[in-house]
Amino acid sequence: MYQSPSQTGAAFPGTVSTAGLLGQVLGITGIGFLITALAAYLFRDLSPGLGFIAFIAAFILIFVMHAVRSNPQTALLVFYAFTFLEGIGIAPTIQRYNIALGPDVVFNAAATTGFGMLVLGGVAFVFSFDWRRLSGIAFGLLIALVVVGIISIFTHFLHPGTYAWLTLGVFTLITLVDFSRIRAGGGGATAVELAVSIYLDALNIFIALLQLFGMRSSREE
Repeated sequence: MYQSPSQTGAAFPGTVSTAGLLGQVLGITGIGFLITALAAYLFRDLSPGLGFIAFIAAFILIFVMHAVRSNPQTALLVFYAFTFLEGIGIAPTIQRYNIALGPDVVFNAAATTGFGMLVLGGVAFVFSFDWRRLSGIAFGLLIALVVVGIISIFTHFLHPGTYAWLTLGVFTLITLVDFSRIRAGGGGATAVELAVSIYLDALNIFIALLQLFGMRSSREE
């Protein structure tokens, strides 16, 4: 679980309207998730250890994207490589749920994530409130969530379901902040950088929902 920091620069040469920027970001993100889904399918039998290595490699590519941000085409290719590695990384998790509970759990989590992102985007664009005002709070909550997660790995003081709900709440707020950034013109971030943020928001929401739906399905059996 991680979130790309805000960065500066133009999305593409020239001025891009808010609608145009939103279209670019959603288009890039959508293709990225198709690549992630393909990678997750192709590497569905991968071991968790290799999946973790793919996550580390994907994290490194975030910094590569920042380094090549002045070249939109190169940054876009790096982004798609990043989404491919993310798919490899989550493949063992998805396969575990597929085997234990069936594909419906994964499908429901993915569909709910897609619908939820549309709702959050609509809230950020339709209502006048600027969610960027809460960006500091959102970042603080994210740091706290990471710290609590690390501590819980060793102490198990927090129920996994509780942590999943906390993750869902924190990334809901972060998503509203990121959509507000797009509504305001990107805040100097490139379309690819904004796509990274939206992609990671959706991915973390998906993983949280997957865990929650998986727990509910387990109780029903």
